[in-house]
Amino acid sequence: MPANTIFFAPLAGNRLYSSHDWLRFCATDIGGSTATGAVHVDGGAVSVTAVTEEPNSFYQWHTQLTSRGLPAPAPAGLLVGQRRGYQTHVLTREGADPVRVAAALLDRTRALAAELPGGELLPDAPGPAPCVASFTTTQDVMALREAGVRTTPVLLTTDAWVSVPEGGWPEWLRALPSKGRRDSVKQEVKAFAAAGYEISSVPLEDSYRQAAELLADTQKRYGHSYDLTVLTESFRRQGAAMGPKAQVLFCAKPGERPVGFCLYYIHGDTLFVRAVGFDYERLVRGAAEYFNLVYYTPVRIAAENGLRWLHPGIESPDAKALRGARLRPLWLLDLSESSVLADQESEIRAHNAAEVRRLGEISPAVEKALETDLCAPFC
Repeated sequence: MPANTIFFAPLAGNRLYSSHDWLRFCATDIGGSTATGAVHVDGGAVSVTAVTEEPNSFYQWHTQLTSRGLPAPAPAGLLVGQRRGYQTHVLTREGADPVRVAAALLDRTRALAAELPGGELLPDAPGPAPCVASFTTTQDVMALREAGVRTTPVLLTTDAWVSVPEGGWPEWLRALPSKGRRDSVKQEVKAFAAAGYEISSVPLEDSYRQAAELLADTQKRYGHSYDLTVLTESFRRQGAAMGPKAQVLFCAKPGERPVGFCLYYIHGDTLFVRAVGFDYERLVRGAAEYFNLVYYTPVRIAAENGLRWLHPGIESPDAKALRGARLRPLWLLDLSESSVLADQESEIRAHNAAEVRRLGEISPAVEKALETDLCAPFC
């Protein structure tokens, strides 16, 4: 599968993680043994990744399924989607029938998975390789199931979207769910300013080393394995692929080294927060560096650029819900014709329902923010 088989920008539209430049980054990113490309049909396309080894556990479908007590396909095969970004989209040209496009893409991806065993990436794999879509929206899952997929999707996580209203920061603040929450945000903004912090914006191409060091500090704090050389090289390649779109916010006191960074992209009508890191030993107690750098400053930047959305991504649903995010489900769907999940519908639905309950029990804010109508079809 040629690594440079990427689809054209108009079809990707506002979807950053399906854009040509992002897929170019995925094709060149360090770590694992993969090949990035795209499958095209009349009226649509989807990104695909042939995977022999993937170090990111979020993209290891075998790990994700077994950790949930579910059967799992072999760990090497065809990932329907790209290996970075946590969003997979079945792209459909305006006016095309999404189910017809999904059916054509399903046939093509299954055929591609069948060709992988015995090839360069999977020389020793027996039979058809697994064909699995990860971080897929409810809309696309439903189209694929109408197109012939018989497995039930597994709820992976939630994706956060913060609406940026006309009027910018003042209107966004007024839209928060309670006076108490608005007062809390105002206090966090004041505390950040009182600590003497300044925020600067620098292209990733010029700052990838500093960003990698701060990300390594965060990985270390939370007990995640990391290799600073790998992180640095990955950021360097991301900056090279994405160019001036890749911007880094640094948080620092005048004359001092930054204590935090936030890598973001403006694409279409959305500001996408991509990566965050902090030197936790140097943070000021109570100064809310994280929230100012990841939410409050990006909301202002989004408003200044006339954007509609701030996308802070997956994980930490409570912090995001408290700052006005809507939480939408993302799914894993095994597209293989002979899926090990084919007879697991009741078990998968029970898992999905339990996960929705667990999310709702985190806090009233999460319960209110979770778009349960998008979860309901598979619970």
